[in-house]
Amino acid sequence: MAGVLDGVRVLDFGRYIAGPYCAALLAEHGADVIRIEKREGSEDRFQAPVAASGEGALFLQMNRNKRGLTLDPMRPEGQEAVRRLVATADVVVANLPPQTLEAMKLDYASLAAVKPDIILTTVTAYGRGGPYSNRVGFDGIGQVMSGAVYMTGTEEQPYRAQVPWVDFGTALHCAFGTMAALMARRATGKGQWVEGALLATAVTMTNAMLIEQAVIKPDRVPTGNRGQTAAPVDVFRTRDGWILTQVIGDPLFGRWARLMGEEHWLTDPRFKNDISRGDHGVLVSERMSRWCAERTTAQALEVLGAARIPAGPVLKPQETLDDPHVNAMQFFQPVEFPGAPRPAPVAKVPVRLSATPGTIRHRAPLLGEHTEEILAELGYDRAAIAALRDGGVI
Repeated sequence: MAGVLDGVRVLDFGRYIAGPYCAALLAEHGADVIRIEKREGSEDRFQAPVAASGEGALFLQMNRNKRGLTLDPMRPEGQEAVRRLVATADVVVANLPPQTLEAMKLDYASLAAVKPDIILTTVTAYGRGGPYSNRVGFDGIGQVMSGAVYMTGTEEQPYRAQVPWVDFGTALHCAFGTMAALMARRATGKGQWVEGALLATAVTMTNAMLIEQAVIKPDRVPTGNRGQTAAPVDVFRTRDGWILTQVIGDPLFGRWARLMGEEHWLTDPRFKNDISRGDHGVLVSERMSRWCAERTTAQALEVLGAARIPAGPVLKPQETLDDPHVNAMQFFQPVEFPGAPRPAPVAKVPVRLSATPGTIRHRAPLLGEHTEEILAELGYDRAAIAALRDGGVI
């Protein structure tokens, strides 16, 4: 079955996560995505290596379903190849600084001069138009500037998340924006510039907390794993591990209080609503801690599940891979990669379409694996390709 984006060509000049994962989402739904990188390989190819040739775990995830082309776009011959590529493309994805885009002739004006209906999707750290616009940054910048890191951990020690949620959130927003731009182009025949920013994503995800601060000024301080606007929302130690519970709303709190043998709390004004329960979260968490300490993780989860109280185990990475529900749902697809000692469990796009599902069709490309194939599609003959290789352009 053809994907919904079959026939759409995407040029991926992205690095690391925000740009490449946006392009990967498009590739999973059928787009022909060409990853363009430096002749020696871009730095994101080699992070956390898992293959003999140095490819890293992140690269295998970000670049499934893509074809790989090496090119130096700063050389005149390289810019000619870029021009030919752009003439065949529908979308260009790049999370590069504005000045780099202009130098590589990947800014919107340059692209539109070649292909008037082109869609350019870019990602920057801060967005265009503010005092920080020319600064560079990674996922952590969005985390720390959004209030999220301050509110995680304790007042003495903030903690950033090891998982790059700002990057992934930005990639999702950009993929949504790109799809919307493709739909608009179908109606108008015109392309446009789709802009994402790490800080914009981060403040979107912390927006409720920021709204509360702006409107009623609670000046909240971090409380570790304990929630502040409901309870019990916390991570609790069991006899053999840890679990998380999230009790939000009166019906859930009623079931929890009865399970704990604290039914009288249902008429206690300290626990009259979520905010009040959050204000007294230390007391509520202490009661839940005593209950969990008497049980194994499996026992606690069985009882909580039967009471329909949201709870889950704190899993180590290997335990996540081994989890029976994760495996039954086939969230991962084993993908072979040359030089890797075993298949990589690459996560599928976590949204299922009943009629036109996305698919992982093939592994991430080796360095320059499809260079000659792609250049031949652009009209380069063997001699021209050899000249580009001899000249260090590809």
